[in-house]
Amino acid sequence: MHDHNESLQERAAQFLQLASSGSVDDAYARFVAPAGKHHSPHFATGFDALKTGMKENYRQFPNKQLTLKHALSEGDLVAIHSHLVLEPGDPGVAVMHLFRFEDGKIVELWDFAQPVPAESTNADGLF
Repeated sequence: MHDHNESLQERAAQFLQLASSGSVDDAYARFVAPAGKHHSPHFATGFDALKTGMKENYRQFPNKQLTLKHALSEGDLVAIHSHLVLEPGDPGVAVMHLFRFEDGKIVELWDFAQPVPAESTNADGLF
């Protein structure tokens, strides 16, 4: 079970790294089950719509940087906590992606985002 979870964590991490660096088609071809579903309210139903949105986001922000901070998995679920900076110098966004896998492919995806404030009373920050 442990090796299986590590493998799914690695697959989820590779998906995020490829998609955020502009290799969106490759990320989907390698790691996503096309008939699966996502839960983002910003895009229409289905992974095709999410893929199109990711491509458009990369066109808009070609210098964006995604830094993975934490990952955990249980069974067929993987959660990855990341820091997304769309343009250099921006404080960015704290993002949590939750993936559900079947047969090594992503069949369901949730994402949650919280803007990183420029100033915070909490010295420990969001990460």
